[in-house]
Amino acid sequence: MPNSLGRNLFIPLTLFLVIAFLIGPFLIIVAASFSAGDTLAFPPQGFSLRWIAKVFTVESFRASFGMSLFLAIGGTAAALVLGIPASYALSRYKLPGAEVIRTVVSAPIIVPGIIVGLALLRYIVVPFGVGISLALFLAHTALVLPYAVRVVSASLDNLRSDIEEAAVLLGSSRTGAFFRVVLPNIRGGILSAFILGFVTSFNQVPVSLFLSGPGVRTLPIDMIAYMEIVFDPSVAALSALLAFLSIGIVFAAERFLGFSRYV
Repeated sequence: MPNSLGRNLFIPLTLFLVIAFLIGPFLIIVAASFSAGDTLAFPPQGFSLRWIAKVFTVESFRASFGMSLFLAIGGTAAALVLGIPASYALSRYKLPGAEVIRTVVSAPIIVPGIIVGLALLRYIVVPFGVGISLALFLAHTALVLPYAVRVVSASLDNLRSDIEEAAVLLGSSRTGAFFRVVLPNIRGGILSAFILGFVTSFNQVPVSLFLSGPGVRTLPIDMIAYMEIVFDPSVAALSALLAFLSIGIVFAAERFLGFSRYV
């Protein structure tokens, strides 16, 4: 009986510890963002909303947020434009060297980000004189492309090819069948790839650290630079706002697009 009781308590206790390990840092950051003190500390020194208000008054935060938003949306959209046709070709046709192509496309996930950033800086940006904004856009597109190919490929593998063939037999062209039959049936995969790519690009640090320059920085890099000079709770407030933004995006996708029905 005691052994059985111990086993019954072990599972919920382990679950609690795992949840505390995952959510605990987030709760600490949220609590610290409401501190009334002048320095970042936990437990918070009183309660105040002034650091959340200050986030919107820092010019560098606004500029870098706009850059991160542009890279996340533009880079993810570009990755999907490239990734959807690539996924379709890999899924529907027996291409020679298909596994090699998949491995090459997945390279940005396998290779550490700091190596990718250094390689792009050393062999592309510097030799060819690529601008900072363009370099960041190309880098973020390359980083998101593997997620687009993998997620969309999984959706295509779950879609029966005879549905597309039936549309062709009924008089549709291959292009028409792709846009009228295939794309509507994999929109869940496309949405999943977009959300995953957006979050990955927006929170990217190693590659952006190498490619950022004077006047052009992403928000995570700007937050790091800000903390090197000022150590107030405004960075915690910004981190909490970004976390709630990510959660809001997922809930909005579920509420208005029926995300869970397609994944």
